[in-house]
Formats: sequence, structure tokens, C-alpha cells
Amino acid sequence: MSIQETAILEPGLAWILIALFTLLYVGLGWYFGRHDKELDQFVLAGRRVGLAVGTATAMATWVTSNTTMMAPQLAYQMGIWGMIGYSLGAVGLLLFAPLAKRIRHLMPYGYTSGDFVRLRYGKLAWRIFLAISLFYSLGWLVSLGMAGGVLTHALSGIPYWQGMTVILAACVSYTLIGGFRAVIGTDFIQSILILVGLVVLAWLTIGSIGFDEIHTSLDRERPELLSLMMPAAIMFLFNNLLFGMGEIFHSNVWWTRAYSFREGVGQWAYLLAGIFWAPIPIVAGFIALASPALGTNIPAADMVGPIVASELLGLTGAVIVLVMVFAALASSLDSLLAATAMLVVRDLYYRHFKPHATGEHLRTATKVTILLLGILAWLLCLPKITTLAQLLHFTGAFVASTIWPIAAGLYWRRTNQWGASLAMVLGSAAGILAYFQIGFYVGALVGAAVSMVVVLATTWARPGDFDWERLREPPPNH
Repeated sequence: MSIQETAILEPGLAWILIALFTLLYVGLGWYFGRHDKELDQFVLAGRRVGLAVGTATAMATWVTSNTTMMAPQLAYQMGIWGMIGYSLGAVGLLLFAPLAKRIRHLMPYGYTSGDFVRLRYGKLAWRIFLAISLFYSLGWLVSLGMAGGVLTHALSGIPYWQGMTVILAACVSYTLIGGFRAVIGTDFIQSILILVGLVVLAWLTIGSIGFDEIHTSLDRERPELLSLMMPAAIMFLFNNLLFGMGEIFHSNVWWTRAYSFREGVGQWAYLLAGIFWAPIPIVAGFIALASPALGTNIPAADMVGPIVASELLGLTGAVIVLVMVFAALASSLDSLLAATAMLVVRDLYYRHFKPHATGEHLRTATKVTILLLGILAWLLCLPKITTLAQLLHFTGAFVASTIWPIAAGLYWRRTNQWGASLAMVLGSAAGILAYFQIGFYVGALVGAAVSMVVVLATTWARPGDFDWERLREPPPNH
């Protein structure tokens, strides 16, 4: 059975919904960013973001389209541990809470995660870190673009490339117009849409089928999904925990928020965001477990969430899923575009080529970079070379290797620059080897383990003595 035959939404209705949300977000982008004239206002919202908006933007950004589509995929492939393992991504937010407080205290004038690595470990480690961070950011961008295309194709039969193109273009547009204030402003609205949509879907699923029927069908047709002893699923559980920590600890998406929050807000914002986020993958993944009870045709594992919801709930379910995942997609894409553009402009363009650039010049460069990143992501999304889970977890080995250099560098004076550099290189290499030799579900686990051993060993063998005041680099005089 083709996807056109299983699609619930008419393409015309899907296009209308996408167009309405695009117009809404572009309008909000203009509204939130209309007074931002200075560089700090455009890229960090003036460093005055409060607790409510701060919590919403952290949670909404972490509720990516990958969460709402990969959690069902992993539940469909790995069962109970798949969705619970994905929910352990909340640990990254919870553990970053004290780090956010320390970052804001140690670096009141910081702009990027690269600023910290450069000042703490020197240029070699900084450039290794930039390579890892930019590679991860591009992988995440591509996975988000792919999710947009997969979503619209699964629900309405709209060709993959058309849905992906329109959603990428919408996010690039309002991020360009409104900057970081538009990002966090729309995140607040998107977090509400996501939470309401998930609760409604779960409630309707339970009401329509019931726990007993779902359990009976799973036990009869796919009993391995109920097993708590599936080896791959158990490894994934710990792998995803470390992957989530690596994603958050290193990524400029989360560091920009730490810099943009008011003094004292960051720790509580990340703590609350982690608590609110934890149940979301379990609710999203649970929907996929209804698939055997429905006898639904699933042409690809990463389509299981929207197909089951639309099959079970008809037009209403399809509309809810489209709205919810579009909100999740936008809340992550805009954040990633803004943060990655900032990393490229501050750490590559400004630090390497234009050290005397004015604030206005850098603001323009940031806008141009957002546009170029959108085009590059679109080109890489076109072939759709892999599934969402495999693409995102390929980057896991790289980002997990940064966990210990970042955490140790923020708290231990004695961690040295050579140890940090070696930990990132060897951790990434070992993780990638494990990814190809064993599976995508162990790359981050191995990368983090090797990185930890290297950091601990080099700190013990050759302790440094870092002066924390060196992190208080004064703001550039633009």
C-alpha cells in the first residue's frame, strides 16, 4: 500500500495549515524582534530573559521533531526501553542547570561555547571543538529538515522534498527577521502547542483502544517490544543518556541561552525544563505501541508516529500531529539556525578573519550565515540518505567526547589543554568505530567512556593550574 493511499490529510488542507503557521511565525518574528538594533539584542535578546520564557524556550527546543517522531520510531523498534531511554535525554537538561549558573558567573560577557573552550584550553582544543560542534549542528539541522519532509509526506502524501523545503524556508525567514528574541518568543507558544497536542493524542489513543488491547496485541505479534532484557535496547538506554548530555553540554544552542538568561535564572530554567520534558518521549513513544493492535501498514519506521495517530484518530489526529510536530520542528530549527550562525560568525569569521568588525557588520554577517545554513541544510536533506535515528546518533560519538572536557573545564583548575584535546579526538574516533562495528546505539557510550578516561588520566598525570579570571574576557569594543 502506497503512502498516498494511507495518508489522511488532503494535500490542499495540509498546505493551508502549513501556510497559516508560516504566516503566524513570520509575523511573530517581526513583532518580537522589531526593536532589536544592537548585536546583543539580536543574538542574545539583551541578556535579560526571565524564568517563564527561559523554561519554555529550553523545553521547546529540546522537544524537537526528532523527539516527537524518533521516540515512536524507537518504541516501534526497541519497545519499552526505546521510549524510556529517549526520555533520559532530560538528564542532560537537569545536569546542565548548575553548569548554566556557573557559565553565567564565570563568563558574563561570553557569546558562544567556543569562547569558553578557546579561553580555557587554547586554540588547538578550540579548533577541534569547533569541528565537532559544527559537524553536529549540521547533522541536527539535516535531521530536522528531513523530519519536516517525512512528516508532511506521511500525513498528506505531499512529496518529501516539497514539505522539507517549505518548513525550512519558514524557519529561516522568521529567524532572519526577528533574531534570538523571535526564537524564544515563538518557543513559548510552541511549547504550549506541543504539550497540549501530546496530551490529547495520548488520551484519545487510550480511550479508543485501551491498555489491555495494546498489551495483548504486542504480546501476540511483537513480544520482544515488551521485553526488558533486549540487549540493544539496554545499550541504547545508556547511550542516549550520554548522547543527550553531550548534545547539551557542548552545543551553542544551550550556551547562548545560558548567556541570555538574567543572572540567577539559568539554573532554575534548565531544571524545570528537564522535569517538564522527561514524560514527553514516553507519551510520544506510547502511540507507536498501538500499531500492532491496529494492523497498520508502516512503510518506514520513522513514519510510525504520524501514521498511527492519523489511522487511529482520522482527520483530527492528522491535524493535531501536523500542528504539534510543526511546532516542535520550528522550535528547534530556529534555535539551531541562530546558535550555529552565531558560532560561525563569532568563532570563525570574527576570530579568524575580521577581528575589527563592528557590531552592525557582525549582525549582518549573522543574518547572511542563517540564510546560507538554511540553503546548505536543504541541499543535504534532498537525498534523504538515512533514517532520523541513524543520522542523529552518528553525531553522538563526537558530542559525547566533549562531555568531560566541558564539565571538568568548568569546575577543575587542574584539567589541562592537551588532555582536553586528546579526549575529544580519541573519544570521537573510538565512538565512530563502535558505531560502525556494533551499532548506532553505542557510539555515544563508547565516545564518552574513552573521553572520560583520557581526561581523568591526563589531569592526574599532568595537572594544570588555570586562573578562572581568564574567562572574564571583556566584551569587544564594537
